[in-house]
Amino acid sequence: MFALRLLALPFLLFAMNVASADDVTDALDAARKAYQAGDFAAAKQSADLASQLIGQKNAEGFAALLPAALSGWTAGKVETTSLGNVAFGVTSASRTYTAADGKTVQVQISGDSALLTQFATVLNNPQIAGVLGKVVMIGNQRAIQTNDGDVHIVINNKFLVSATGSAAPDAKLAYAKAVDVAKIAKM
Repeated sequence: MFALRLLALPFLLFAMNVASADDVTDALDAARKAYQAGDFAAAKQSADLASQLIGQKNAEGFAALLPAALSGWTAGKVETTSLGNVAFGVTSASRTYTAADGKTVQVQISGDSALLTQFATVLNNPQIAGVLGKVVMIGNQRAIQTNDGDVHIVINNKFLVSATGSAAPDAKLAYAKAVDVAKIAKM
């Protein structure tokens, strides 16, 4: 048993080194040290870097939740964005799906935005939502399908899922329903 533990020690040390070599924690540590030293500009810069890196990790998580292409459609490359504190901040992942006739649906999952809270207020009010379009259910989430067929779902007042594009409204709705909103709700 001792020999087995001895053999495991190098792997444990390697794992601990990998865990401590995380860019986010490095940036947070640098921000803390700069703050403690009274270098507020460097502390803010390091904290902003940590925020940006966390946003990028969120965007990668969103990308994994984008649906596969539906039958007869081709999925494009996933695009991610993380703007941190710039322009009210936003983290998103999107993918465009193209049908044989060239029509498209773009599915986007967004979060980390101060503006999302404002949009959520509008979409979560049934009277206002009804003015914007038709209320539809996507899983257990209420969504709005606009007059042009675009679908918008606000999840937990933190995330926005949108299905937009040139395709018919039923295609946009099908892609919105293909998003695992239950998994997003648990984030």
